[in-house]
Amino acid sequence: MKHFFTFIFISVALTFFGCNKSDLSKSKKANNSNGLTKFVNPFLGTDFFGHTFPGAALPNALVHLSPDIHTEGWTYCAGYIYQDSSIMGFSHTHWSGVGMVNGGEILLMPTTGDKLQIVPGTKEDPDSGYRSRFDHANESASPGYYSVLLKDYNINVELTSTKRAGFHRYTFPKTNNARIILDVGHQIGNMTQGDKSSFKIIDNNRIEGTKGAGLGKVYFVAEFNKPFAYYGTFDARYKTPESDGSIFPYKNAEVGDKIGAFIQYNTEENEQVLVKVGISYTSIEGARNNLHTEIPHWDFDKIKNDANDIWNKELSKITIDGATNDQKEIFTTALYHSLLAQYISQDIDGKYFGSDGKVHKAEGYDFYGSYSCWDTYRSQHPLLTLIAPEHVNNYVRSIQAKVENYGWLPAQHFLNVYGEAMVGDHLIPIIVDAYKKGYRDYDVNLLYNAMRIKALELPKDPIPHEMGRSGLEYYKKVGYAPIDKVTEAVPNTLELAYDDWCIAQLAKELGKNDDYELFMKRAFNYKNVWDPKTEFMRPKKVNGDFLEELNGRDQEIVKDGEHSYYKYFDPLLIGRRPNRHYTESNAWQYIWSVQHDVQGLINLFGSNEKFINKLDTFFEMSPIVSSPKYVGVVGTIGQYVQGNQPSHHVAYMYNYAGQPWKTQNRARQVTEEMYRSGPGGLCGNEDMGSLSSWFILSSMGIYSVTPGSTAYAIGSPMFGEVTLTLDKGKVFKIIAKNNSKENRYIQSAKFNGVDFNQTWISHEEIAKGGEIVFQMGSEPNKEWGVNSVPPSMTKK
Repeated sequence: MKHFFTFIFISVALTFFGCNKSDLSKSKKANNSNGLTKFVNPFLGTDFFGHTFPGAALPNALVHLSPDIHTEGWTYCAGYIYQDSSIMGFSHTHWSGVGMVNGGEILLMPTTGDKLQIVPGTKEDPDSGYRSRFDHANESASPGYYSVLLKDYNINVELTSTKRAGFHRYTFPKTNNARIILDVGHQIGNMTQGDKSSFKIIDNNRIEGTKGAGLGKVYFVAEFNKPFAYYGTFDARYKTPESDGSIFPYKNAEVGDKIGAFIQYNTEENEQVLVKVGISYTSIEGARNNLHTEIPHWDFDKIKNDANDIWNKELSKITIDGATNDQKEIFTTALYHSLLAQYISQDIDGKYFGSDGKVHKAEGYDFYGSYSCWDTYRSQHPLLTLIAPEHVNNYVRSIQAKVENYGWLPAQHFLNVYGEAMVGDHLIPIIVDAYKKGYRDYDVNLLYNAMRIKALELPKDPIPHEMGRSGLEYYKKVGYAPIDKVTEAVPNTLELAYDDWCIAQLAKELGKNDDYELFMKRAFNYKNVWDPKTEFMRPKKVNGDFLEELNGRDQEIVKDGEHSYYKYFDPLLIGRRPNRHYTESNAWQYIWSVQHDVQGLINLFGSNEKFINKLDTFFEMSPIVSSPKYVGVVGTIGQYVQGNQPSHHVAYMYNYAGQPWKTQNRARQVTEEMYRSGPGGLCGNEDMGSLSSWFILSSMGIYSVTPGSTAYAIGSPMFGEVTLTLDKGKVFKIIAKNNSKENRYIQSAKFNGVDFNQTWISHEEIAKGGEIVFQMGSEPNKEWGVNSVPPSMTKK
């Protein structure tokens, strides 16, 4: 979960599931569902803080066409929440589960009625604008398709899409006042900051324009199958003194930040009006080419069925047996969200808008403009190395293109806009993990040099200073980020130590031995914030002193120029930026962020027993954190927080300390308790596939604790059989015999018919194909796997 801005708007849920069972059944099954798509519920995660959207989209797409209900506040990051009951319209860009209030470009809304409305109105009073009430009983969705009946207008809306174009089908009643509102000023959030948009009505069937969208410009071409009876423009920001209105009939162009167009028709009963919209980040010409290439006809059902076929093919990459209906919905929807979450940014001819403000062309690969890498490096990208081999090189080649265009290796960013990023430098593990797993169709030396420079130097003009590693000068000089100089200093130290370990692994692969030694030494920097007294990774000042403990005092904030921080160390405090010691977490949750050297962390505790006692306490203690409360503390088991990424690997750490049965128990507990069917089924932000990919891996019985290593820790397989269809037609099966909710403990295992007695398996072993068979039981086997633990940087 990430928060680029401080949003404190919190949705309060009245019940855990915001709908009845019949609504869920209706919601998750659209008319074109068949094959594996029938198990996908696009509404899963649309309630509470999942921030998913239910609309039409393809895997690895640019367009994500979905209904918008509201546009303000953190709850509405994706524009839609299941608890509400009126719709503003249908826009073409949405982020899957991020904590960033953005998207919603190019909204269309069909209406009827005597009065022409040019603003959406409010949730509280839908009649004050063009929005419409709806019921979930008349709403349905499946992969690549969405449908809803707009009650106020008796219009049935259907949506489908290709990668770069959206397709709308509106079924109108008989009326002389059938309208379509094109609201170019509509936006989720307020990142536009008054950016101007413009458009032109080209003829009686086409509108083209440019949307100022905060993260860059969005170009669009909208074509209508029915010629306009009447048309005009509006500017909701302006009222003419003569008419006290904002409407301009038969005007064919407009400029402003709250502008749009209206189209009016006479329609017969059940007459269908079709609209198709091409989107581009480079030009109107690019949008037009995307539209005409991907939807050269007016056959809505063909595009809908093609989308269903595409999703069925993608979803067949992993299949499960021995699952309940609810588990099938949860698993297949998680796979859907995992495959949905990487977004291309280039036109069909390869052109994309670069981070240098210029248009470039991706030759022979797809360009991905956004990397929510603090979230996705942990589980989503490792999962994709198994099930999306055709895309992995493209992900890394896109990073290479960013370095070439910008002259610097970025961190987390969206649409090639480099701004405030999360802690760490986590494009590095994405690259190194891919390289170590055999994906090498890119210039690895260019990328390595970019990593090395960024790890050793701050950027020089014209690259902004803030694009460098936060606190790098201190990290190099004293071996840690000091809290009196650097915001969120503890995770800054821990995560950069892990990133440096990743650089060392790549240096070793490339034969750069001196660099390997340098970065391996820096990978031990996590020890510099270890406090043996409290047994936490504790904030430390630049003079080497740890922050004082709270010890019952009132917390204070220290201000030093533009920098500020909480004065006292409290292991249960998360707090608020910019004062935080830890990133969206507290000392209990961040102590485990030494994924690359779990054995080294165990050694700091002094023994396996002491380490396990700390882990046990972590899972068993109260979930309460010190005031102020934090919205990301969701999906809790003790201080473990499944709704936020720093906890995601922790259940697997028992493997390293010789008690794998506790990993099996906790991993199974999280998969069963924190993932449920229906709209309320996600316990936190989906974060571009992060929560869903965790479930996919963990329910299979494996997890990538240390991306950049080829090892997957073994947990507790949830299903009787999982079949992975891998690259080059190979198949790998994970079979769990005698498996059940109670039988979560591994009794024995065989890998390709040979006894298997270790708590990890390598990517290479999976990629070759074969099978691993687990015998499960209701009681722990405290002999299995205890002497063959996953690899760590430190040896025992």
